[in-house]
Amino acid sequence: MKQRVSVVLLLFTLSGLDGASELAFIKEPSDVIAVRDRPLMLDCQVEGEGPITVTWRRNGVPVSPGARAAVLDNGTLLIRNFQKRRDGGESDAGEYECAAQNRYGLLISRKAHVQLASLPKFHTHPESMIVDEGGVARFHCAVSGVPEANITWERNRTTLNADDNRYTLLPNGILHITAVRRTDSGGYRCVAKNIANTRYSHEAQLSVTVAANRLYKEPVILSGPQNLTLNVHQTAILECIATGNPRPIVSWSRLDGRSIGVEGIQVLGSGNLIISDVSLQHSGVYVCSANRPGTRMRRTALGRLVVQAPPEFLQWPQSVSKPADSSVVFTCQAQGVPDPHLIWLKNGKILTPGENVKLTNNNSTLAVTRITAEDEAIYQCIAENSAGTNQASARLAVSQSAQFPEAPQDLTATPLSTSSLRIRWQQPEPHVSDGIIGYVLHIRKLGEPDSSELQEAVSKDTFQHDFTNLVASTTFSIYVKAYSPLGASQQSRSVIATTHGAVPTMPSFFTKVLNSTAMQVFWDLPVKAGRVEGYKLSHRMLPQQEFGHEERFPAQINTHTISNLEAAAVYEIQLIAFNGNGDSIGNKRLVSLAETEKSGKDAAAGQSLCNCRQDSESSMTGLVIGIHIGMACIIFCALFLMFGYRHSFFCQKGSPGNWSLSGGQAAAKDATIRTTDAIELMPQAGVERQAAVPQCRVMIEPQPLSPADTGISTGTGTSTGTGTSTGTSTGTGTSSVTGTGTGTRTVTGTSTGTGTSTVTGTGTRTGTGTSTGTGTSTVTGTGTRTGTGTSTVTGTSTGTRTGTGIGTGTGTGIGTGTGTGTGIGIGTGTGTSTGTGTG
Repeated sequence: MKQRVSVVLLLFTLSGLDGASELAFIKEPSDVIAVRDRPLMLDCQVEGEGPITVTWRRNGVPVSPGARAAVLDNGTLLIRNFQKRRDGGESDAGEYECAAQNRYGLLISRKAHVQLASLPKFHTHPESMIVDEGGVARFHCAVSGVPEANITWERNRTTLNADDNRYTLLPNGILHITAVRRTDSGGYRCVAKNIANTRYSHEAQLSVTVAANRLYKEPVILSGPQNLTLNVHQTAILECIATGNPRPIVSWSRLDGRSIGVEGIQVLGSGNLIISDVSLQHSGVYVCSANRPGTRMRRTALGRLVVQAPPEFLQWPQSVSKPADSSVVFTCQAQGVPDPHLIWLKNGKILTPGENVKLTNNNSTLAVTRITAEDEAIYQCIAENSAGTNQASARLAVSQSAQFPEAPQDLTATPLSTSSLRIRWQQPEPHVSDGIIGYVLHIRKLGEPDSSELQEAVSKDTFQHDFTNLVASTTFSIYVKAYSPLGASQQSRSVIATTHGAVPTMPSFFTKVLNSTAMQVFWDLPVKAGRVEGYKLSHRMLPQQEFGHEERFPAQINTHTISNLEAAAVYEIQLIAFNGNGDSIGNKRLVSLAETEKSGKDAAAGQSLCNCRQDSESSMTGLVIGIHIGMACIIFCALFLMFGYRHSFFCQKGSPGNWSLSGGQAAAKDATIRTTDAIELMPQAGVERQAAVPQCRVMIEPQPLSPADTGISTGTGTSTGTGTSTGTSTGTGTSSVTGTGTGTRTVTGTSTGTGTSTVTGTGTRTGTGTSTGTGTSTVTGTGTRTGTGTSTVTGTSTGTRTGTGIGTGTGTGIGTGTGTGTGIGIGTGTGTSTGTGTG
């Protein structure tokens, strides 16, 4: 604000007119601690057009000058004899503020907190304790002094030797004694001292016991860091004392992973962290770790440090002159921790919104409409938080004429070198320039806040100006205002110019696919303001060769959404940073919009290759059921292979897994063993088959009761044929029977079957099925033989095999002949099967 006031003063000087500075504080009162029965002085120095009257208030009530208090010529308040109790029982302590007034209005300073020095009794005394020799002892005392008391320790009424590195004395009244010895036994007490008094705490006894052989003890944190709330520039003390055997190692870290730093950081004793002159960057959660040496075993304790900062103004209100019935807007922005609260004063009194007075944006904007003479005053913005207060002011002058100058026209900026720019604007008409007393040029680096701008004033006859001592390769924003005795014009159009030097460095960026037709692009802004004038963003869809429409963005923008793209296409994105010296190297990146469909494609790729029909709403359920049924079928067939020769097969009916006796055998309910029958297991008719589950066909022949014949037959499957065979062997001799059967078989592998049978008569057998399984099947059959002899049975079957596999099974066509071998095989194939049996 003072810089802007100086510019206005310079303009008045250039025009040869006498002017007066606005009312402002040179020095405001600050917080202080007073001593009883001693004098106190509070500063308040003001500048501005006189005469100026300075008065003081305590807790909002005027301080009356007299024998006990006086206001000096420079505005300082003198209290000759500060009292704890004045007439009426009130103390001289409180909140003081000075008020300065001239003919333009009244100004209020910040509030200064005045406290009476005091030192009451201890509210926390050290406590007696018993410690093993070699252990750790901790004593603590606390007293609330104003100002903060200096605390020392005594043992047996003698000041403790602070040179012994086993003793750690923390400023907040904590004493640590490590590696305790028997000689440390005795009485300990605190001694607190400040400008008001000296206090002694109660005495605590330390007893040291002789420890036996010290066993292993896990690390234990006796006292960890406490939560602290401090103002900037104060000192933070984070305590951490640990014990254990072996002695643990204490270390510190931040919970957010950031470095604690080294400047202003020190460690007292065995692990107490001291941070001097804290700043906002020190706020965070601190972790004290006690580690057992040589291992990863540790104990931790956490403490939060909150650093507060008093308000600071980012933008303050500007004095202005306005004609009646016009409007004015004052802006006030402040920062601090915690966020400051803003209030407005008009000539020292709280401003109340009304019909023509509006407060918006959390009181950061004050608008006064339909201005009248009553609105002429000094307006103050007061920013307050728990860490302090701050104030900024502006004057509203009401003029009777609206003859403000026009804004300068045709502003241009030309770079001259790496450190200078030349600014030109159009000379106004003579009737306009007669009312102008000068110009003010405003310049700042592009990207900096308005509060960082520099201002330079020139005379009314100057229409160009050179800025020098600028930074090379930096882009600036410049505008000009014209001033008359009534105030400033509107600002001219802002121009952008870059000093000579290098082009910007290649920008870095990344992308985010929003959907199949849109993506978002993000890029990093430069660390230093003014390095970039703007950005150029373009894209092309592959395999196009040229980039399409180029979009430009100012330096403060760092994101853009590209939409209406081709679905599932691949695009190349290019980002270029530029300034007045040219373009940077373009940064390019390929982006595929097909990634948004990846999850759907992954699900399709994981579909089973089996020929299973899956319902769209329950595909996963059907897949799981199919897998379970298939596994059950395989296990079932394997059990048949293992236990089939023992003749213990059971059939159940009524479910999709039931099996029945085929060929008219199901009706047999007696327990008699039928030696010549073959048992064929087939699924129940009428039961729906799962397409994904292979069918099993198992044929088992009973164990023969007569001596076994052997035969080899390759093939398992289904055959349909009709034939008649007749043969009788009596006594000793040889009989040959030949029969032929024709059908279709589906089988894979080799099966070995053994059996002897004599069949006489005519029969027809028809069966269809699929054989699945692995292993070797041994089949024995039973027939009727009279006498001794050899019978040769030859049969030929012709069929079709599909697939590949290895298994053991026997397939026999039913025709004219004697001897049938039956087994189990797995797989499919194509070919001709020939079986030969000898009996």
